[in-house]
Amino acid sequence: MNVTVFGATGVIGSLTVTEFLEHGHQVTAYARNPQKIPATWGDRVRVVIGEMSDQAAIDTAVAGADAVISALGPSMDRKATGLPLIAGTGHVLTAMKRHGVRRYIGHATPAVLDPREKPTPVTRLIAFMPRTFMRRAYDEITGMTAQIMNSGLDWTVVRFIAPKNTPKQPRLRVGFFGTDKLGFAVSRADIAAFTAAQIDDSTYIGRAPAISN
Repeated sequence: MNVTVFGATGVIGSLTVTEFLEHGHQVTAYARNPQKIPATWGDRVRVVIGEMSDQAAIDTAVAGADAVISALGPSMDRKATGLPLIAGTGHVLTAMKRHGVRRYIGHATPAVLDPREKPTPVTRLIAFMPRTFMRRAYDEITGMTAQIMNSGLDWTVVRFIAPKNTPKQPRLRVGFFGTDKLGFAVSRADIAAFTAAQIDDSTYIGRAPAISN
C-alpha cells in the first residue's frame, strides 16, 4: 500500500515507517525538520516537509495514499502555546476526504475513551493528571481525537499509557478498559508494529483499542 505517516521523525513515527518498509509498503513521511530525516531511509521514503498549518503541503503528502497514519502527540513543554495539532488534524482529514482516502490510524491515551467504553479508575486517573497539570496537552489530544472519531472515515485510535524504549516484547495485550486485562507499560516498538498492522486489518475500525505489554 501507499501509506502517509505524520510525525514520521519522532521515535514511534520512525519505528512505524521502518515497519512499513519491512513489509514492502510505499511510504510518504511528513516532517517539520529535514535535519531529522534518518539517513537510513535513503530514497525508499518520499519526504514532504511542512508545518501542520501548511494545508498545501499536507494535501501533497496525502494525495495518492491508501492510508494515513498519525504518530503525532501534543508537546509536553509547559511553555508551548496554542493547539496546533487540532487545526493540523483538521487539515489532514480535509485532505483525506478530498482525495478519497478512507483509512486513518492515530494515537491517544486512555484519557480518551473508546466509543463503547465506560470510565474506569484507570481512565479517570489518566484523564485527571493531564487535565489538572497539563491542560493544554490534554485539550489538544482530546480535540484531535474528537475530530477523528467524528470524521466519518474508517479510523482506528491506538491508545497507550507508558511507552518505553525497549525491544518488542513476547506478549502484547490488546483490549478495552473495564472488560480486558491491561497493564501500563508498552514498548514503542510494539506500538509501531501494532499501528502498522492496522492498515490491512479491519478488526478495530471505529474503535480505540488500548495496548500494553
